[in-house]
Amino acid sequence: MIDTRPFRDSKYAKAIAQEIEQLSEGKNIRIVHVCGTHEDTITRHGLRSILPNNIKLVAGPGCPVCVCAAEDVDMAIELARMGHIITSFGDMIQVPSTSSSLVKERMRGADVRVVYGVNEAVEIAKANPEKDVIFIGAGFETTAPTMAVEILRGPPDNFSILTSLKVIPPAMEILVSLEGFNVDGFITPGHVSTIIGTNAFRPFAEKHRVPCVAAGFEPLDVLEAIRMILNQINDGRATSENEYTRVVKPEGNLVAQKMLRHAFYIDDAPWRGLGVIKKSGYYIRDEFARHDARERYDFSPIESIDILPGCRCHEVILGMIEPKECKLFGKRCTPEDPYGPCMVGHEGTCRIHHESGAL
Repeated sequence: MIDTRPFRDSKYAKAIAQEIEQLSEGKNIRIVHVCGTHEDTITRHGLRSILPNNIKLVAGPGCPVCVCAAEDVDMAIELARMGHIITSFGDMIQVPSTSSSLVKERMRGADVRVVYGVNEAVEIAKANPEKDVIFIGAGFETTAPTMAVEILRGPPDNFSILTSLKVIPPAMEILVSLEGFNVDGFITPGHVSTIIGTNAFRPFAEKHRVPCVAAGFEPLDVLEAIRMILNQINDGRATSENEYTRVVKPEGNLVAQKMLRHAFYIDDAPWRGLGVIKKSGYYIRDEFARHDARERYDFSPIESIDILPGCRCHEVILGMIEPKECKLFGKRCTPEDPYGPCMVGHEGTCRIHHESGAL
């Protein structure tokens, strides 16, 4: 087990914060991250409080269940109502959709089971050959390889996956295109970078002249990433650098990338709060269509509603407002009874801020 204490040294943190203040003097700097775990680290360790006021850290679309489109959740709910065994991660079953959620369907008698991984869902399918078992596969490049592995292994015929897998770099393109959003640098997600590598962000950084730094998940990781971004800004550079060198490689995980290419193709995908983003989703290839729930089942037409009336999750996901600016935050919308998707998972910005006491 890794000893995290060196990455939480308060004296070193203060020293980096002082250097950040010197490097950013006279400038207003807006740095965006696209990772729920980074927001958890930033909020839980109070990093914003030790940074100078001219440095603003903004949480972008980094929570996989938060950006899962309502239409995908509605499909999962319909599959549950058909009488199939539905499996997914715990956060996913609580995500509110147009008129229900998987956890509400379970309360009404649907067979909805929480699993820790897609391999566990495959074992459930093997143990129940008379039933169809569907895994609701939400996530980014980090969890997609685990699903690719099972698809390539050849799961039982009664097993399929309803994918809601997203690709991060295209979402970053959307953010920089927003009028008035003003991004001076990106902290790129460590988990995703482990798979696709820091080189994957270089074309984006150079195209938009926006520094990018992949960071780990300890307080000093985040602070060091900010320092590295400021150095790029001051040097007039814009490239993709790596703070998380103990885990991330520039080329990423080549084995995982190969499996992703074999199991999936990339196409346009809907993101809750962002609309359809070009070439931003993983979909199961035709040769594995028997394990693709989208192809295997007929779904009734439904007019899905991504953002329910009064909810401002789309603005939170885009980093346009802070959770407390939503009138429902901590009142109608709580972790116990989430009204919007950002209050559901431990990577959701609203959930993180609510648990930190930011009411």
